[in-house]
Amino acid sequence: MAGVTAATALVAPSGATGATGAADQDVSGGGRVQSFWLHMNSTPVSDEVLATEARRRAYIVLNAWEGALIPKLKAANPAVQVFVYKDLSSTRSYACRDGVDDAQLPTGVGYCQAEKDHPEWFLLDPNGRRFEYSGYSGHWQMDVGNTAYQDAWAANVIESSTAAGFDGVFMDNALFPCDAYHEGVCPAKYPTDAALQDAYKSMLANTRDEFVAAGLKTVANLSNARLHAGAWDAYTEHLDGGFDEWWLTFDDTNLLSEYPEGWSRQVAEIAANEARGKITWVQPHHTDGADRPYRFALASYLLAAGDRAAIASIDQTDGYGDPTPWRTEYDWDLGTPSGPYRSAGTNIFVRDFACGTVVVNANRTDSKSVTVPLDGGHVNERGTQVTSVSLAGTSGAVLRKPC
Repeated sequence: MAGVTAATALVAPSGATGATGAADQDVSGGGRVQSFWLHMNSTPVSDEVLATEARRRAYIVLNAWEGALIPKLKAANPAVQVFVYKDLSSTRSYACRDGVDDAQLPTGVGYCQAEKDHPEWFLLDPNGRRFEYSGYSGHWQMDVGNTAYQDAWAANVIESSTAAGFDGVFMDNALFPCDAYHEGVCPAKYPTDAALQDAYKSMLANTRDEFVAAGLKTVANLSNARLHAGAWDAYTEHLDGGFDEWWLTFDDTNLLSEYPEGWSRQVAEIAANEARGKITWVQPHHTDGADRPYRFALASYLLAAGDRAAIASIDQTDGYGDPTPWRTEYDWDLGTPSGPYRSAGTNIFVRDFACGTVVVNANRTDSKSVTVPLDGGHVNERGTQVTSVSLAGTSGAVLRKPC
C-alpha cells in the first residue's frame, strides 16, 4: 500500500478558493453512509464478526487464501461485495518456497514463475538492478507496461478469483510517480512520471475487457492521485472504481485544506466517480476518538457521496486487520439530497438533504471560525437544537432535521 505524500498539504497559495466537481455530481443518493472493511492482514476473525460486518459493510476485501470466508459473508448478507487483494505492481519472493509459488498469491504473477520463465518482467533501475520496495521486504517491482506480463497477470487473477467466488479484485499500487517505493530513482524504462503512468494506463486498458467478461469488478489503489492532475479520471476510465488510501486527514492534526491539489481535488474523486457510475473508497487517517478529523472527513464525504461511495477511517498505516470502528452517524439517514453541494462562502460548502444538512469549512486549520445559518431548526451531533453552525478551518458538521 502506498504512503502519503503530504509535505505541502497544508500550504495553500493565495487565491486558491474554488472547488471543482460539484456541478457534475450524481445526486440520486448519498444521505446514508456506506463503509468498507479491508481485511488484508489475515488476522483471525470469528463467525460473529464476519456476520456483523457483512450486514453493515457494502464492500469487504480479503486475501486470496481467505476464500472460505465468502460463503459466511454471503449467508449474512447476499448483497455484500467481496473483493480479493492483488498487487498490480509487484511479485513477492516470500511467497516462493523451494522453487514453488504458493497456490494462493497476493499478486498476479508468482516470483518463482517470473524468475524462471520471464526475468524480463522485473523492472530495472538505470544500473540494471531489480527494484525491491523500500520498507516492504520481498516485494519486487514488475514491468506493468509489458503486454505479456499484463496478459499473465489478468489470466491468473481471473482464474483464481472466479474459482473462489469473489465479486471483484482490489488492485493495489496503481502508481503515479516513477520513483514510488524507491525515492529519487526511476526505472530505466520509465524515467518520468508520465512514462510510468502511460504504462499503468496501458495495463488497465488492455486487461479491462477480460475482467468485464469474467464478471469481476475492479477497484484500484490510487493513493496520491490528487498530486497528478487528471490521473484519477485517467486510471478509473478503465476500472470500476478507485480507492484513496490517504483521504483528507493524514493524522489527528494534519488535515487537507483547499488549494489546487487539496480538498476539492479529493472530494472531486467521489463526485466524478458517482457521475460515471463508479465505486469510490476513501480512507481518512486519525485515531479513534479524534473528533475534528473524523467530522471533517465524514462531512466532506457526505457532500459528494451517492450510491457507490464508501468511507472507513483508520488509525494506523496498513492496519488492515480488525474492522475499523463503526460510528453512530453511519446509521443516520439524511434522506434524499436536494442537489449537489454548493458554496456558502470562501471555501465553505453545504449540501442540503430532506432530513438534514452537511457543512464543511475547507479553509486552513488555523483560520477563523465561520458561522453558517441553517434553513430551519436542526439537531447537531451532540443532540443540541441549533439554527446555525460555527466551524473553524478544516472542520465539518452533520446535522439532522425533522422530515
